Amino acid sequence: MGTYSNLDVAFQAIVNIHSGQCFGHEVLVRGWERHGVDSAQDLLSAAAADGRLTELEIAIRALVADRAVGYPVLTGAALFLNLDPRAAADLDAVMDATRTLLQPGFAHIVTEISGLPEGSGPAFYPPATMRRRGGMVAVDRFGCSADSFNLLINCDPDFIKIDRAFIRGIETEARKRVVLAQLIGMAHTLGIEVIAVGVETGRELTVCRELGLDLVQGFYIAPPETDPAALLGLYHRLDGLAQQDRRRRQIDQRWVSQQMDQVPAIINDAPIRDMFERFARDRNTSYIPVVDRVGRPLGIVRESDLKNYAYSAFGKDLIANKALGRKLQDFVVRCPMADIATPLDQMLAIYAAVEDAEGILITEHMIYHGFLTARSLIRAMHEKTLARARDENPLTKLPGNVLIEEYVADCTTSGEGAVLAYIDFDNFKPFNDTYGFRQGDRAILLFAELCRKTAVLGRWFIGHIGGDDFFIAIQGADEVEASEAVGGLIARFASDAESFYDHDARVACGIVAQDRDGNIKRFPLLSASAVLAVLPPGCRTVSTDEISAAIALHKKAAKSAPEKLVSIVLAHPAATEPV
Repeated sequence: MGTYSNLDVAFQAIVNIHSGQCFGHEVLVRGWERHGVDSAQDLLSAAAADGRLTELEIAIRALVADRAVGYPVLTGAALFLNLDPRAAADLDAVMDATRTLLQPGFAHIVTEISGLPEGSGPAFYPPATMRRRGGMVAVDRFGCSADSFNLLINCDPDFIKIDRAFIRGIETEARKRVVLAQLIGMAHTLGIEVIAVGVETGRELTVCRELGLDLVQGFYIAPPETDPAALLGLYHRLDGLAQQDRRRRQIDQRWVSQQMDQVPAIINDAPIRDMFERFARDRNTSYIPVVDRVGRPLGIVRESDLKNYAYSAFGKDLIANKALGRKLQDFVVRCPMADIATPLDQMLAIYAAVEDAEGILITEHMIYHGFLTARSLIRAMHEKTLARARDENPLTKLPGNVLIEEYVADCTTSGEGAVLAYIDFDNFKPFNDTYGFRQGDRAILLFAELCRKTAVLGRWFIGHIGGDDFFIAIQGADEVEASEAVGGLIARFASDAESFYDHDARVACGIVAQDRDGNIKRFPLLSASAVLAVLPPGCRTVSTDEISAAIALHKKAAKSAPEKLVSIVLAHPAATEPV
């Protein structure tokens, strides 16, 4: 095999899904073809066969230290290094080499483990050894083997990296979304952050964000780079996509911020006496958040766990005695965590899954931000429920005019592009007059339910303006896609609405009723028409009033159009000609 000095490494960004900020990089081996093999995995297998796998693992870590020094985008972020299970027999030597990476000033070193050595158990990865002097642990390729849950339970990881098989096609496969949502909830309940690997499309990214993933990695975000100078600290593609749900996140964040306790955290390698002094100074404090040196939360220390020492005559002196080897981090317990951008509903689900949890550690961009106690969480949810009830339509429970106007304003200021659809029922008054308001309400509820069934998670916003007027916004869609979606929705409604009429009306394809002026006329069966206002990406000059005026101008044309639909492109205020 020769020397390993001619190998190279590449770095692939792992990015905060809410902000686009780079959290870290996975280290990928390059240059393996110089050793006559076809892949990095073949290189590892050849080294294992030659009894040189530990040498290779150490050589990779030395190469990383050499390549990363001098590049703050690498040393200031986390570095994720894979550990081959076959090297676990020499775990001490490999982890010693890993630990040396922390000496030049690297922020975090995360060791990725994906499987167990043949015939072994999780004891091969003792958490204390894996975390020597500040290191962290990630379970890689989570969900692709039976070892995943053994490692999750026994190795106390800081991260799990969801295998690409779960991410591929997730925007169309409901079963995958259900499974992934449960995995994310389970991990957050245990205080573990979740990384999606292999994100390759914008739709996959959108679904990952909606499901509550913390970090993402994949070619859609950034390919592996061998040149550290090409790496970024902020990936604007994610920053831009995050604007699509900015309004909802800001509202939830306001409630969380109002109720959150900003309890100062203590660093995990602080003297243990500092912990006792903190509890002594504030008798009302039952917990202290614990963070590492860059502010990432590790858990909490609970006063109840220290009572045996605190109430003993010499307890504090004994626990602070260095000869006994007890450290502050020995008293840290995991705690549910959530980014401040996480919807309150998800926070409540995370908290509810943990028995006797003190609350939830709140992070922002992976850094400790505050603590949400159970009481504070309930208060925040109560405020959100009241605000939602004030603005939602009482019949359909869909967002009303205030939230619709805020959403449209966000669309026009973000410049991300969207298609805004105003939908109005046709022939609703004669139908309502003939069959009664209860049947009219059933027709409105039917359309609302069809909208919910048609909506694509994370891309559609559905609102109820009032009466028989509805609003739909579709993010990331072009005019053709939106026309097909809304046109199909209108067609399904017209077909299903026929069931509200009696047999004679269905046969005659209409009813006789009074118009608004009191004249007797024949009216067709109930249907709907739509005006689609297309906001191209980069369009920020159109106001909400101009959008409303353009839609009102083309409502009549939509009702008489064969497909009951008219599109207008609003590239600037004057662009109001129908397409």
